[in-house]
Amino acid sequence: MKPTQHSLLLIGSPENFQDSLFTDPRIHAIHATNVLEAVRVIQSGQLPAVVVCAMHLSGKDGFYFFDWMKSIPAFREIPFILVSQTFSVETYKKALLDSVSDYYTTSQLDADTLVNRIDFILAYQNRAKGIQAGQPSGIAYRMPLSKRLFDITVASLALLFLSPLLILVSLAIVLESRGKIYYSAKRVGRNVFGFYKLRSMRTGADQMLKKLATEKNQYGTANIQTDIDFSLPCPRCSQQAENKSCSPIMYIDNHQICDYWYQQQKKALLEQKPAFVKIKDDPRITRVGKFIRNTSIDELPQLINVIKGDMSIVGNRPLPVYEAEMLTVDDLSKRFLAPAGITGLWQVELRGKGGNMSEQERKNLDNEYADHFKDGKYSFWYDMGLILRTIPA
Repeated sequence: MKPTQHSLLLIGSPENFQDSLFTDPRIHAIHATNVLEAVRVIQSGQLPAVVVCAMHLSGKDGFYFFDWMKSIPAFREIPFILVSQTFSVETYKKALLDSVSDYYTTSQLDADTLVNRIDFILAYQNRAKGIQAGQPSGIAYRMPLSKRLFDITVASLALLFLSPLLILVSLAIVLESRGKIYYSAKRVGRNVFGFYKLRSMRTGADQMLKKLATEKNQYGTANIQTDIDFSLPCPRCSQQAENKSCSPIMYIDNHQICDYWYQQQKKALLEQKPAFVKIKDDPRITRVGKFIRNTSIDELPQLINVIKGDMSIVGNRPLPVYEAEMLTVDDLSKRFLAPAGITGLWQVELRGKGGNMSEQERKNLDNEYADHFKDGKYSFWYDMGLILRTIPA
């Protein structure tokens, strides 16, 4: 089977490009030595699949031609790869900020690397166009009218009757420690919203979370690696010729690492890192905070979230953004088809297990509740049952 041949516009003097870019059968190379010739090629109707442009051109630089292309709608979608004889941190940063498709040095960019990168970029663009066109996901969610009316009624009445308690607790919070009475944190349910809670922690508690998450997390407390190890050599790069890499080089702070090895290490970190964080005997909690947490009084401001439509009385607990990012693959993301809730299946089942539940059990319960929102399966009485089971829990 004949390989796909990519039409390529090379801009710059020949020494900026390896010979294989001109001779490889997978590449149909059109060469322009300067900006004027390149403009004539494109305006003649010979639209290339990809433009590979040298950073240093006669009288101009590669960014000049990139800006010209992006200023014309017909040329805006053509991937643009920048090449320089030597690596420059400033050029790399500018290319990243300007959304240049990729940046290489001459020694890095051979025919194999370029063809693989073009295949990836074009496949990504096609996928992105499909998402923008609104391709159906196959699973639909719709908030039932009966559930929404129930939420508004219950939340409004609860806030009315509980307002004296909220005033007393607010005074206690202010007297014990300085800071706001409540806080709003970004949480993810079916969308991202400001999640309200009475403050139960000391100020500056967020800065302590990373250390506590690896030492006292109830869902996994082993000493795990938390950062990319730049000193580890890439096994694929070690098989390449000298000064060659298996994939484009990334420059992070004062380190450099190939894209393949960076993604492999990142994937390994995510696989060993618990998706949920729940700190046992959290030292950040105040005395008043401990009381309002044990009695769930700190959750009462979420009734405002319910009235606003961010949450429901019954649903899956909304997650911090860093936790939600770990549940956006495969079947784990199904939990987000259900609304975020003050109480739900996870909370009542947790009591039955004496407060001990594995991470996988929690994920399964979240997905089980989400199943009640597919194909009209929602049951008002199922929610009522969970509310009644919440009271003793």
